[in-house]
Amino acid sequence: MHKVAVVVQDGAEPFGLGSLVEVWGEPYHPEDDNPVFDFQVCTPTPGRVRGRSDYDLFVERGLDTADDADLVCFAPRYDFLDFDPRVLDVARAAYERGAVVYAHCSAAFLLGEAGLLDGRECTTHWRYTDRMAARYPKAVVRPDVLYCHDDNVLTGAGSAAGIDASLHLLRQTFGARVAATTARRIVVPPHRDGGQAQFIARQVVDYQAETLGAVLTWAAEHLADNLDVESLARKAHMSPRTFARRFRDETGTTPHSWVTAQRLQLAEEMLERTDNSVDQIAAEVGFGNAATLRHHFTRVRGVSPQVYRRQFAC
Repeated sequence: MHKVAVVVQDGAEPFGLGSLVEVWGEPYHPEDDNPVFDFQVCTPTPGRVRGRSDYDLFVERGLDTADDADLVCFAPRYDFLDFDPRVLDVARAAYERGAVVYAHCSAAFLLGEAGLLDGRECTTHWRYTDRMAARYPKAVVRPDVLYCHDDNVLTGAGSAAGIDASLHLLRQTFGARVAATTARRIVVPPHRDGGQAQFIARQVVDYQAETLGAVLTWAAEHLADNLDVESLARKAHMSPRTFARRFRDETGTTPHSWVTAQRLQLAEEMLERTDNSVDQIAAEVGFGNAATLRHHFTRVRGVSPQVYRRQFAC
């Protein structure tokens, strides 16, 4: 993946575009050796592009910029049901030649209109998931996730989830180390557990600042220990039932899912950066044995630990 093209249109959402720029458009980051992309922004009619928030953009490049891009992104916009046939053609052409096609927030509707979501798992902002499911009945709309990656089509939820989806794609393409160092550069978690459900009926919070923050920090530093609900509840001085309820309220997921995700993330990093055997890594991250690690790793990553190591070992 070398060239990244982002399509913007009138009504551009500044944060949605900015989330793409943060991950893919940084031209210089001397603190790491992560890849630098040929990042280009384009629009159907070059020139002034109306923004939504009291300022506009000036975009010099036309849609032909996306013709040879490895990743074609569609930034969200205010009038997201006003479809430009030229942009729909760009999406279809990019998909057909095998480029990754990526839209998040309301821009996911554009991929539905282009016919690229039929039979495919996808998501959008929680405000619009019911509307998307009704408008595109052949799409498999997931209202409870931060992003969906199905074949070479990637969709993300609300604006901030554009960063989650981009980091996921970095992780899939270049490995956990590149995703983690990118996340560190822009000061966000390399992976957020849970999904949109935790944000729908309550204020968006950082669970690390909530009542379980100390327990989560401790657990992340002791992944080789027994981290079942009873053990974590004792650490938090709560009953298992209260702890499990509080955990879901603050993280949007279960203790088991959270611990498994943390162990997999550490396993990825160790596969990339060490020569330890799969058995050694399984013991160090808390899976106990190689078979359990392989089971979880293959289920989540789609490849075995050995294949992952061959792809991403430093």
